Amino acid sequence: EVQLVESGGGLVQAGGSLRLSCAVSGFTSDVDAIGWFRQAPGKGREGVSCISSKDGSTSYADSVKGRFTVFSDNAKNTVYLQMNSLKPEDTAVYYCAADSSPCLYYTFGMSYWGKGTLVTVSS
Repeated sequence: EVQLVESGGGLVQAGGSLRLSCAVSGFTSDVDAIGWFRQAPGKGREGVSCISSKDGSTSYADSVKGRFTVFSDNAKNTVYLQMNSLKPEDTAVYYCAADSSPCLYYTFGMSYWGKGTLVTVSS
């Protein structure tokens, strides 16, 4: 079993920045992909970014490329999502998730999920 706890959400003005954290614990030796997802009000869940805990490779949705950066601190078992140049359309509940599959497949489903953290971007 893998546990994930997100933090760092909040209210920010358009153009501002936030850093989300995802603390990962439990049986993590088989985990490869750690992904960030978001779900805006009335919309479906969207894959935002993914980082491989095996080789550190990353991937991003086109909507966040150049603005968001995913990175990890293995000593702290924490994955971060640095979000810059935030837009009102980035408003959503952000979730981190983990799976034994590689990031190539992260948008197809993940086994373990956190409870999410709300990000609100005001215009």
